[in-house]
Amino acid sequence: MTHCPTILQALRQRGYRITSQREMIIEIIAHSDRHLSAEEVFHRLREKTSASNLTTVYRTLEMLWVEGFARRNDLGEGRVVYAPLAHGPHLHLVCRSCNRVIEADHSLLAGAEHQLREHYGFQADLAHLNLFGVCQDCREG
Repeated sequence: MTHCPTILQALRQRGYRITSQREMIIEIIAHSDRHLSAEEVFHRLREKTSASNLTTVYRTLEMLWVEGFARRNDLGEGRVVYAPLAHGPHLHLVCRSCNRVIEADHSLLAGAEHQLREHYGFQADLAHLNLFGVCQDCREG
């Protein structure tokens, strides 16, 4: 995610009203070094102010995703997480058995991107992708 003042300025220019709660939510996401759920963002926000609610968190996270300032990943079973763009492209391997999420090297998808473009004319956004399956521990257990 770019620097907070840059995001705030861009959102204002796009017609968004930036409240103090929205500004704090943007700071929480921008400075996070990992994926956060809306509930985790809300918990961190409550440490800063009692004048906040979960609805504001959900709306702000959705706005950041729609406007291209954050990534959103649905890890299945209602588990949606958000990450700053600076988190970089990577692959999530999600175990359907234990719900473990393993971050894998994004370069594994390089061939898939090329193949999708070559065979289907489809430009896939594989910067933040989830693959569902069963992890080694669950297969062996």
